[in-house]
Amino acid sequence: MNVQNKHYWLKAGSFNLVLNIQNLVFGFGGFYLLVRMLTKHEFGIWSLFVATTTVLETARSGLIQNALIKFLAASPAEEHPDILSSSFLISAALLVICLALNICLAGFLAHLWHYEGLTSMFYIYSIVYLLAGLMLQFQWIEQAYLGFKGVLITTSIRQAGFFIYVLACFLLHIHTTLVSLIYAQGVSALLAAIVQYFFVNHQLTFARRIHWDWCKRLFGYGKYAFGTNFSSMLTGTLNQILVGTFLSPDAAGSFNVALRITNLADIPANAISTIVFPQSARRFEQQGGEAAKYLYEKSVGVILAMLVPSLLALYISAYFVVDIIAGRTYEDTVPLIQVTIITCLLNPFNRMFGIILDSVGKPRINFTITTLFMLTSLTLTYIFVRQYSIMGAAYAILVSDIIFFIVMQSILKSQFQVNFLHSFIYGARIYPELYHTYVKALIRPAGRS
Repeated sequence: MNVQNKHYWLKAGSFNLVLNIQNLVFGFGGFYLLVRMLTKHEFGIWSLFVATTTVLETARSGLIQNALIKFLAASPAEEHPDILSSSFLISAALLVICLALNICLAGFLAHLWHYEGLTSMFYIYSIVYLLAGLMLQFQWIEQAYLGFKGVLITTSIRQAGFFIYVLACFLLHIHTTLVSLIYAQGVSALLAAIVQYFFVNHQLTFARRIHWDWCKRLFGYGKYAFGTNFSSMLTGTLNQILVGTFLSPDAAGSFNVALRITNLADIPANAISTIVFPQSARRFEQQGGEAAKYLYEKSVGVILAMLVPSLLALYISAYFVVDIIAGRTYEDTVPLIQVTIITCLLNPFNRMFGIILDSVGKPRINFTITTLFMLTSLTLTYIFVRQYSIMGAAYAILVSDIIFFIVMQSILKSQFQVNFLHSFIYGARIYPELYHTYVKALIRPAGRS
C-alpha cells in the first residue's frame, strides 16, 4: 500500500469513525428520549412517518449520489462543471416529483393509520426535504474529492440540532408534538446546508449550458443505483408499514425499537462502505477485478471483526439492553432482537455486494438482485405476519437474507472470484494485528519505565 493510499484510508477512517460515533450519540440518543417522551401510539406513528419520509430521501440519494461521486472521482477536472450542472438539474427534477408524491400520500396514509395529524406533518416536511437535499448534494461533491471533514461537521449539526431540541424538552418537561419535531428537523437541516456550502463552494463550477450527454450518463448509471437504494430501503420500511397496517401503529413502534437496537450493528458497515466506494471506483479503473475482490473480502472481514463480539454480547443480554434503552414497555421486542441478530451476521456480505458492484460499473446486477430481494422479503413478511403476528416480520427478514446471501455470493464468485471464507480469515487476523500494533505498543513503554 503506497503512502498516499494509506494516508487516505487513515484519514477517511478517522473521520468516519467519529461520524458514526456521533450518529450513535445523537441519533440513538434522540430515540432513547423519544420512547420516554411519547406514548407508545405516538411513537408508533412517528416511526411510520420517519420510515415513509426516509424512503423519499433515499430515492433521491440513490439516483444522484453514487453516479455523481463515481464520475467526479474518475473524470478529468475539465469535465467537472458539466457533471455538476447535470447532477443539479436531475436533483431539481427529482425534488419536484418527490414533493408531489409527499403531498399526494399525506391524506391516504393519515386515513390508513387513523391519525389525522399526519397530513400536516407530511406537508411541513416538504421544507425539510428541500433543505436536506441541498446539504446532501454538497456532501456528495466533497466525498467525490475524497474529503470528509465537512460531511462530519454538517451531519453533526443536523443530528445535534434535533437532539438538542429533544433533550431540552425532556429536561425542561416541555410537551412536544410530532409537528414540532419536524420544525426542529427543518432548522437543523438549514444550518447544516449553509455550513456544508462553505466546504465545497470553491468546487462549485458550473457549465454555461446543460450537456445532455452527461445527464444521460448520470441518469443511466444512477437509475440502477436509484432502484437499488429504493428497493433496499423499501425492504426495511415496508416491513414496518406492513406491521403497522396489519397489526397496529403500536406494533410498528415495537418493531422499530428492535430494528433501532440491532441497526447499531450497521455502524461498522456504514463507515467502511463510505470509504470503500470512491476508493474502489478508482482502483478498479487501474487494477481491474482483482482490486474489487480484495476490497470486498477485506472490508467484510474488518466489519465482521468489529461485529461478532458486539452481537454475541447483545444476544446474551437482550432483556437488559431493552430495559435500559427503551424501558419495560418494549420488552416484547426481545424475541425480535434475538432473531434479527442472526441476520446481522449476513448484512456485511450483502451490503458490500452492492457497494462493490456499483463502484465497478455494474449497477444493473445490483439493482436486479436488490429488487428481487425486496419482493421476496415483502412477500414473506405479508405471509409470516398474518401467520405469526409481529414475530413473522423477523422470520421473513431472516429467511430472505439467507436466500439472497447464497445468490449474491454466487454472483461475486463468477464475477470476481470472491471467496466469502477469506473474509473470516481477514477478520480473524485483525485481532493479533491490533494486539501487536496497539496493545504491545502501550505495554512496552510501561515496561521500560
